[in-house]
Amino acid sequence: MFFIDTLELEGLGNRSYLAGGAHTAVAVDPPRDVDQVLAAAGRRGVRISHVVETHVHNDYVTGGPDLARLTGAVYHVPAAARVSFARNPVHDGDTFAVDEGITLRALATPGHTPHHTSYVLEDQGAAVAVFTGGSLLIGTVGRPDLVEPRLTEELARAQHASAHRLAAELPDETEVLPTHGFGSFCSSAQADGDSTTIGKEKAGNDALVRDVDAFVSGLLAGLDDVPAYYAHMGPANAAGPAPIDLTAPPVADAADIAARLAAGEWVVDLRNRIAFAQGHVAGSFNFEADGKIATYLAWLIPWGKPVTLLAESPGQLAKAQRELARVGIDRPAAAATGDPAEWISANEELRGFPRATFADLAALDPYEHRIVLDVRRDSERADGWIEDSVHIPIHQLHRRQREVPAGVVWVHCAGGMRAGIAASLLDAAGRDVVAVDDSFDAARSAGLPMATGPRRDS
Repeated sequence: MFFIDTLELEGLGNRSYLAGGAHTAVAVDPPRDVDQVLAAAGRRGVRISHVVETHVHNDYVTGGPDLARLTGAVYHVPAAARVSFARNPVHDGDTFAVDEGITLRALATPGHTPHHTSYVLEDQGAAVAVFTGGSLLIGTVGRPDLVEPRLTEELARAQHASAHRLAAELPDETEVLPTHGFGSFCSSAQADGDSTTIGKEKAGNDALVRDVDAFVSGLLAGLDDVPAYYAHMGPANAAGPAPIDLTAPPVADAADIAARLAAGEWVVDLRNRIAFAQGHVAGSFNFEADGKIATYLAWLIPWGKPVTLLAESPGQLAKAQRELARVGIDRPAAAATGDPAEWISANEELRGFPRATFADLAALDPYEHRIVLDVRRDSERADGWIEDSVHIPIHQLHRRQREVPAGVVWVHCAGGMRAGIAASLLDAAGRDVVAVDDSFDAARSAGLPMATGPRRDS
């Protein structure tokens, strides 16, 4: 009998897998914090004998080299991947035994990257699952534009061919187990559901129901923004990342926090946006620990900039430190936990700003001067926006703040989390802000004037 355990990496929108039999197992696309993979193997009572990568990842730092080192497992990486460390190069058609009667077979599935490889899990010679990485996802495919712009269309066509190869060579009941598609920007669209099979994808995945030209045209037209930190992930993974370091950072007191702010370092408050708005250290930024902190902090922060973390508890700090290490923000320069009143000196006061709803915005006197700032991405705004609103996507705001007109800024996103980040950035720059903590669906029902159309103003 075989087993497959799924390891959810919710902050990054990815999944990793542990699969095997009674004695040994294979880890697929492991995260950098390999302790959770080791814990999963411990619960199963199995030894990890193989570690495989479907591709050199663009959205997180892999734990593959470290996991292989700690377990003595064979480390398998697609042969065509250009890496600078020792590994077992995997070619199309290679097979290796995972446990008695359980094997893994490599299928070349280029598209997400030129070297992308999927792995078919076979039990007694029958395909039971396929680990598809960034190839065939749930209702979509991995995006083809993360390697090199001049290769994008070629890779999009390769995605179509790879999806058809998987559909042709595997039984309809084969479970499809992708790495991307659960919120990761490596996916060309959000996953359509939580699980799927080859048969289900044949019935509804664009890569399998549309001809290649129509598929490629639609795929390329729908590509979203690429997080800036992706530029650092591929090189880090190709070089062979260092083991993760989750030891506690140095403790920062009020004087140290003030000195770091004065030096231009980033001080990041991990508390929820409600608590932050009520009172925070002047100049600090708010990235909620329970939000997509790894994605958005890594996207916005100048790469290599020292960061100090402020948390309400040691547990919140540890969780955020783990999330950030997954994307290469390795060591906070310092950290503090507890009451925010302890993070400032005796002669200082905490700052704050108001929160509101779209109904509050709609209730303003029409002659009252206010600025509405929309920090959603272009793809989100295309479906409609508040008339006369200023549009600066959240990942561009830090370098485009001078474009925000003078006045009180009512900042919104699609749900509130990114508006909280944006409000903190503007507040740190001395602007008067109101964070609209509301679903954008409520903007229209509140009676705010809406606009739609092809306009792109950012």
